[in-house]
Amino acid sequence: MMRAILLAAGFGTRLRPITDSIPKCLVPIKGSPLLGIWLERLTRAGIGPFLINTHYLHEQVEAFAGSSPHRNVIKLVHETELKGTAGTIIENLDFYENQDGLLIHADNYCLADFEAFMLAHEQRPPECLMTMMTFRTEAPSSCGIVELDARGVVIDFHEKVTNPPGNLANGAVYILSSELIQRFGTDFGTLTDFSTEVLGALTGKIYSYETGQVFVDIGTPKNLIYANAI
Repeated sequence: MMRAILLAAGFGTRLRPITDSIPKCLVPIKGSPLLGIWLERLTRAGIGPFLINTHYLHEQVEAFAGSSPHRNVIKLVHETELKGTAGTIIENLDFYENQDGLLIHADNYCLADFEAFMLAHEQRPPECLMTMMTFRTEAPSSCGIVELDARGVVIDFHEKVTNPPGNLANGAVYILSSELIQRFGTDFGTLTDFSTEVLGALTGKIYSYETGQVFVDIGTPKNLIYANAI
């Protein structure tokens, strides 16, 4: 089974006042906490165990995990100070056990086909060290937009710019190859942010998988309302 790190430590500042009292990863979508939706759908695809990092309102996340039907395959790692998305990987490299594994920003509502995602990763071009899930967005200037070559390899990034070239967005759901994970202990050992520091260094070595299923960044009240409506 492929292991997954679920990043769930953020403050969710854009969702205030909702996140004044509940961590973003536990905000309910149609009555179910977002993190629970992730765990259920990933488990159904044969993915697990899971490592979940915590920080903001960590007691709530810990209580949720402790009562989850998946609690026996969840490892919680509390960060007293946020380590950043790359820093969390570096601190927990052993979790992947030298195998390919998932890195997921668990603050998106994602109904993608994870089995198809893993198959795309298996069939990626040989030079690609990871596979990125992408989706079509109606608000490209508020997302990280990617450009691809004819084979689906990422050749450029446009992070929240006016009039980006297209609407294919980075979903911040990744499958990392074991080779890339090993590089975190050497080449990337001092980095903290995965999106701004790691991805740019891997241009031309990232394969893409576009999901046509529901994918919503619930980071704003408007998007949260939309996710609950669709």
